[in-house]
Amino acid sequence: MNSSQEHRIIEDASLGDILRRTKGLTAEQVRQTLEHQQTHQVRFGDAVVALGFARQVDVVWALSQQFHYPYAPTAEQNLHEELVVANDPFSEEVEAFRDLRSQLLLSVVGDSGSRSALAVVSPDVGDGKSFIVANLAVAFSQLPGRTLLVDADLRGPRLHTVFGVQPGPGLSSILAGRAEPNVIRPVEHLPNLYLLPAGVMAPNPVELLQQATFSLLLRELLEKFDHVLVDTPAASQGSDARIIASHCGSALVIARKNRSRAPALQKLVKQLGKAPVKLGGILMNEF
Repeated sequence: MNSSQEHRIIEDASLGDILRRTKGLTAEQVRQTLEHQQTHQVRFGDAVVALGFARQVDVVWALSQQFHYPYAPTAEQNLHEELVVANDPFSEEVEAFRDLRSQLLLSVVGDSGSRSALAVVSPDVGDGKSFIVANLAVAFSQLPGRTLLVDADLRGPRLHTVFGVQPGPGLSSILAGRAEPNVIRPVEHLPNLYLLPAGVMAPNPVELLQQATFSLLLRELLEKFDHVLVDTPAASQGSDARIIASHCGSALVIARKNRSRAPALQKLVKQLGKAPVKLGGILMNEF
């Protein structure tokens, strides 16, 4: 037996073991699958599906576990439908998020000498900014290391809903000087992803965000997490987004196809250009 054959048998045994532990395959079904695989010269996953012992989605999920690539394709895990990168990570559409992640790592957030948090901003409400930042955070969490998503939209936060986190203390409490335990929450089913929710809606969001406390917090978070992404209110709601971006040090601008108006987009980009912000680009949201 040559080394490649040995490697393939080890992979098949590992895949079969994962399916036995998680999907209820029996030892006899694994044996039959291996026989079918050898007879028909197909992959183990194709064999187990052909015999009806598992679904294709089960095999893909088992492979993701084997290669430490977390995602959640099963309905029982109950992830929000907006989290397309987690729910359907092998679709063609999701490649756009992987490509965006790569571009951002190469341009604004991957420099180990001057790492920065990434603020995701947009001109208007409804541009899909929270959808983009949520899925981008999932994409970053599928890399080695830990990813933190900060909901700094203190006017209309919704990331706690998208990620199924119970409302409670969050960023607003920290900026108001109240120490709260367990403010940063792990995201269920996505082991490398964490969420700092917005917390209680404050009557003075601009004043809270303007404080140096926010910059100090982001520096501390960048020491504890490999990637930090920050959601913001729409620029049309006030100066929050620009303030957040200046604290973060880098920004990605989101516009929506057939909806965003050029003057509002140009105004936002011009305003960001006056601050010490590295611009990661302008993304046209077609979702």
